[in-house]
Amino acid sequence: MTSLRRALAVIKNYFQHREFSFTLKDDIYIRYQSFNNQSELEKEMQKMNPYKIDIGAVYSHRPNQHNTVKLGAFQAQEKELVFDIDMTDYDDVRRCCSSADICSKCWTLMTMAIRIIDRALKEDFGFKHRLWVYSGRRGVHCWVCDESVRKLSSAVRSAVVEYLSLVKGGQDVKKKVHLSEKIHPFVRKSINIIKKYFEQYALVDQDILENKESWDKILALVPETVRDELQQGFQRHSNSLQRWENLKNIINKYQKNNKNDKCGPWLEWEIMLQYCFPRLDINVSKGINHLLKSPFSVHPKTGRISVPIDLQKVDQFDPFTVPTISSICHELDVISTKEEKEKGAESDIKPRTRDYKKTSLAPFVKVFEQFLENLDKSRKGELLKKSDLQKDF
Repeated sequence: MTSLRRALAVIKNYFQHREFSFTLKDDIYIRYQSFNNQSELEKEMQKMNPYKIDIGAVYSHRPNQHNTVKLGAFQAQEKELVFDIDMTDYDDVRRCCSSADICSKCWTLMTMAIRIIDRALKEDFGFKHRLWVYSGRRGVHCWVCDESVRKLSSAVRSAVVEYLSLVKGGQDVKKKVHLSEKIHPFVRKSINIIKKYFEQYALVDQDILENKESWDKILALVPETVRDELQQGFQRHSNSLQRWENLKNIINKYQKNNKNDKCGPWLEWEIMLQYCFPRLDINVSKGINHLLKSPFSVHPKTGRISVPIDLQKVDQFDPFTVPTISSICHELDVISTKEEKEKGAESDIKPRTRDYKKTSLAPFVKVFEQFLENLDKSRKGELLKKSDLQKDF
């Protein structure tokens, strides 16, 4: 009975105990904001005009009263499991852009990341409620919102991220992926996803074996026993597609002839993973009290809106066509002018559609609303189960 009451109490106070943070002009950062209701949050946003809004954990007490709580009593109790994938973490393997820049050639890395991580979250862990959001500039975020997931400890969150991590080592480490002969199903399934994109992305768009400077980076990932032969083969061929075929043939030959462990049966896969596998920021995911940018925020540098990504259309998502705050304002002005003219022409009063649903933001809002609807159905189902169990008891 006590646990049921506690569960209902958490739901009742969920919003009031949720932390929000505002980043204001000149990078002034205000943490531990909390609000009684949606209206109070809206008023504060209009008053403070934050450049960025982050969402944090649900705490034991109201975050805006954290200074009045006895030392050690103020604790983060629940938080969605979140993932942050940033294009800058791929700078050692992408050739088209660097730092905060992105283009259509390297965005495929984010497409592969979403496909690989989402498949694992859904199939390997059984997580149902996963919202993917474009960051507004150079990456993507994922919010896993299942009730059981929100209660996970920091140690379990770390274990989930560890399971999803294959690329390891800093800038000084050349070879960042090491596979054993017993390949885990997660690795095999990830490779199958990468294979669908690898030729176009790595060999055509990124041209990873274009010249000696680029292919030397790949030769550094293979055993010395095959480097000389590969170097000669690369010089004989004229493009990345031919050189990659040459690499596969030479590696296969060495494996058959020498059964040499150093050459490793999965060398080709290790290279593919190093160049294409998702790179997660472990610190963002493991901390329960870590904050992450709110969906539908406006990125202060690009003006683009952090929109949800439709998982049915991941391959079609284009960060460069995402609505910006300027484009939305322009669309609203056009709608307003049109409605003023129509008012004069029509006397009938029609039900008013929400303004944002008339703009290019509408399809993204629809994705978000569908996600929330499924989450709500699931929550009501869980409450009914608990209620039935209580009756049986």
